[in-house]
Amino acid sequence: MVVSTADFKASLSDSAPAPELDAPLAALWWAAKGDWNKAHKLVQDEDSADAAWIHAYLHRVEGDLGNAGYWYRRAGKPVATGSLESEWGGIVSALLGIERIRS
Repeated sequence: MVVSTADFKASLSDSAPAPELDAPLAALWWAAKGDWNKAHKLVQDEDSADAAWIHAYLHRVEGDLGNAGYWYRRAGKPVATGSLESEWGGIVSALLGIERIRS
């Protein structure tokens, strides 16, 4: 799956996310770079549904389903039942307001 936004993809080669990114998008950036600890720290104290959704996804990837369920409910989202890749694509698409391209 490829995210169809040049700015987001190009920013992944940077050493830090763009400073204007809000916490949920910055957390996605760190997750895409593989730094789950930084991603968690960015969203754990945020009080938005988007931040809670990202936090739920991070816990789900780590296999911590109890905490994932808590954060899904806090985000107002159903507990995910699809693949992790599908959910990642949905989160990115929703937060960036873009279409996904499936490969």
